[in-house]
Amino acid sequence: MDGKKPYLAAILIQFIYAGMFILSKAAFNGGMDNFVFVFYRQAAATIFLVPLAVIFERKTAPPLSFKVFCKIFALSLCGITLCLNIYNVALIYTSATLAAATANTLPVITFFLAVLLRMEAVNFRTLSGNVKSLGVILCMAGAATLAFYKGPHLKPLTHLHLLGQHNQGGSVATVHATRTWIKGVFIMLSSNTLWGLWIVLQGLVLKSYPSKLLLTTLQCFLSSIQSFVLAIIFSRNLHKWKLHWDIGLVAVAYCGFMVTGVSFYLQSWCIEMRGPVFLAMSTPLSLIITMFCSSLFMGEVTSLGSVLGGIFLVGGLFAVLWGKSKEVNGRKVADDNSEKSTIKDVKHSLEPIESA
Repeated sequence: MDGKKPYLAAILIQFIYAGMFILSKAAFNGGMDNFVFVFYRQAAATIFLVPLAVIFERKTAPPLSFKVFCKIFALSLCGITLCLNIYNVALIYTSATLAAATANTLPVITFFLAVLLRMEAVNFRTLSGNVKSLGVILCMAGAATLAFYKGPHLKPLTHLHLLGQHNQGGSVATVHATRTWIKGVFIMLSSNTLWGLWIVLQGLVLKSYPSKLLLTTLQCFLSSIQSFVLAIIFSRNLHKWKLHWDIGLVAVAYCGFMVTGVSFYLQSWCIEMRGPVFLAMSTPLSLIITMFCSSLFMGEVTSLGSVLGGIFLVGGLFAVLWGKSKEVNGRKVADDNSEKSTIKDVKHSLEPIESA
């Protein structure tokens, strides 16, 4: 049973993310302001994380210098506040299915940013290097397919829409108008780029401030303040700030507690048990779950272009992950061979002494 736990955790993580895509879209369809939503979501996450950080890392917390604080502030502004607000704008323009599809670009975008920042290298003389390059090309092809090709629309599984009206969830005449859809795709990719940059830069910040739980809590707290400022600027109507007993409140609580709290812990646990590649390989599951549930519960129309684009994105994801795993295995083999040759050299050097 212990061997199955990482698989169950990975599946649960993708179900949680699928729930985030669907509930967020349903909340916006219900009229909730996206900037106010991000503030409430981050505030809920902060309330959830502060007691945990105080209990588990209060005594082991490293000193927080002003320089490190500025780095964390910039990291939360870039990777959380701007990323989430831009993501929600894109979600209003597009669909939950597209949000789940473009999530597969994250490992590819992160790899591409790491190459630009010279934290990762690509060797075009090796098979793994060429496969990783192919993955980036497939990812770009998938994004272009999602943006510029619709094709025939697949029929929804049911006409009973539990989380929204059909004309809000997938109407071709309104939400999925061509220009709006293209704009939404590129805004969503911009959000994923900020997310990828956050992942890359977070590794550098962790070297200065290694307490993971406290770092996450600080980022959520700072993001709450930043999101509040943005919400005040763009949403001055006080009526938009009122929470009601509706899908908007459910989405806020779900994203704050389940996504930021539960899924972040499960992701850390999965990475520790099986590594980041294992977790990334499960990402396409959220696309399948979201596509099925958004059609079932929201009556969201899925086009052939979305399916084909999703296939390209998943193919690009697996190509990059395969190339990366080949490089890691090659380094391990090279290190083992180097260690064996060193031991042989030592033995040869000791032979004259033993014979004497």
